Amino acid sequence: MNLMIEKNVEMQTRDGVTLRADIYRPAVEETFPVILLRTPYDKELVPSAASQGLNVLRTAEAGYAVVVQDCRGRFASEGEFRAIVQEDLDGEDTVAWVAVQPWSNGRVGLFGQSYLGTTAWRAASQTPAAVYAMATPVTPASFYGDLAGQGGATQLGGTLFWNTIVSLNTRMRKGLDMLPLSQATADWQALYEQLPLKEQAHLKDVSPQFFTWLEHPEYDDFWRSISLTEAYEQITVPNLQHAGWFDIFLAGNLAHYKGMKERGGSSTARQHQRLVIGPWVHPMTADYPEREFGAAGSYASINPQGNHLRWFDYWLKGIDTGISQEKPVKLFVMGHDQWREEDDWPLPDMLLKPFYLHSDGKANTALGDGTLSLEQPTHEAEDIFLYDPRNPVPTLGGTNFLPWPFNSGPRDQRQIEMRADVLCYSTPVLQEELEVTGPLSLVLYVASSAPDTDFTAKLVDVYPDGRALILADGILRMRYRESKQKQKMMIPGQIYNIEIDLVATSNVFLPGHRIRLEVSSSNFPKFSRNSNTGGEIASESADSYREAVNRVYHSASYPSHLLLPIIDRRTRKA
Repeated sequence: MNLMIEKNVEMQTRDGVTLRADIYRPAVEETFPVILLRTPYDKELVPSAASQGLNVLRTAEAGYAVVVQDCRGRFASEGEFRAIVQEDLDGEDTVAWVAVQPWSNGRVGLFGQSYLGTTAWRAASQTPAAVYAMATPVTPASFYGDLAGQGGATQLGGTLFWNTIVSLNTRMRKGLDMLPLSQATADWQALYEQLPLKEQAHLKDVSPQFFTWLEHPEYDDFWRSISLTEAYEQITVPNLQHAGWFDIFLAGNLAHYKGMKERGGSSTARQHQRLVIGPWVHPMTADYPEREFGAAGSYASINPQGNHLRWFDYWLKGIDTGISQEKPVKLFVMGHDQWREEDDWPLPDMLLKPFYLHSDGKANTALGDGTLSLEQPTHEAEDIFLYDPRNPVPTLGGTNFLPWPFNSGPRDQRQIEMRADVLCYSTPVLQEELEVTGPLSLVLYVASSAPDTDFTAKLVDVYPDGRALILADGILRMRYRESKQKQKMMIPGQIYNIEIDLVATSNVFLPGHRIRLEVSSSNFPKFSRNSNTGGEIASESADSYREAVNRVYHSASYPSHLLLPIIDRRTRKA
């Protein structure tokens, strides 16, 4: 089919700012449903984006008008870029504009992954009547929890990387010297170690949101005003999500699915949420040095283009593609490395089982005496380690977004597990397979010599050949143990009961494998380091950093345990 491509088509927002879009549509005098993408990354790059999940040209050939717009203050569009906060009204204005164009039939679908997905959700939160459906792969939900404040700790790795990359276009638009940016990115490790955190000179005047995020370490009115989780009641359309077990926004995708099913603004929205989760990192790749998932685990294996077209054909064209009769959840179950359809998330037949921590007080390193079992502890000595923020545990694998390659996903933790500040608790070698599919959490009884510190956790699959591959991770900044809205320091030496959210996984631990839990106090630079002082972490220098003696208790009085969502396939209905 011949296509009509119009470049830099202008529209004006309600406050008079000109936004520009490229439009791809069949070259015939007809009207078409519209799929809208709004991007901060240059609309010229969208048609060639390999991991986008929706090919612009093929979608236009399938009978759609595809509108790709630069966000305010980005590339061809005018105005000043203000991350996230501008996308609700600008999105609403753009939807209203495309709905009345002569090539539009008035039915609009919103599409985009990551920040593009954010623009879709923010527009949908204004309840525009022309929007009939969304598809938003790997998109955050609460920007505090998913981006800047997981467990109360700043996700330094992703936020500094993203803001630095985005600042390039802003610096060019303002005609500023590029030298500060090139110098900063010449050594990313040094950039992450730079203190104080809030003195990132290369972001001054070009990335105000980075500093704003640091100025709001609690979940306050600023974060509530932009959190998508606060707007589910205003969103009335069905949504299809593709997510990754190792993607930084996995928690956001799960929150969207569950939140919209419970609180969506219409019965259609509540009944037609769809979720697909594969073994992918951000954005949608599964290329790992120590673990292969094969062709079945690739993003291409689910035919994302075809999947999205079937979704929009049903909701925008009224074509019975059969997608409405499919089960709402599709998971890639690692270990078996197979896809499986499910009735809901979490799985209705999930059984949470506590795996208790044990040791004689020497669980430090993988060579220590830490064990993990269903047996409750009795009288056991606590485990002790020294956390020094000047020598943090380095980030390796898991859900992170860092500038160096192959740092996300199921990476081998053996080197990490040789550190004395990493406690390791392992099951005996499994004689039968054990499936763990669902949300993960760790209940710990802890104490510290400091008024504030962090506790981190990792779930690891230990292979017969010794590989210790991370499946999930989490953190809790102790000052936010009771509430993310208000900090409360610890009393040094006092024992506290805490819970660390490790988000979720789906993995079959095969016979010959072991389940391992790692506990420490840092995962850097994914998370900013806790200074252990109780001060304002973003403002502190290295001179103020203090060591902390941290303790993990496991006894009859303090039964620390890992809660695993077990699926017993032997009792499942065929």
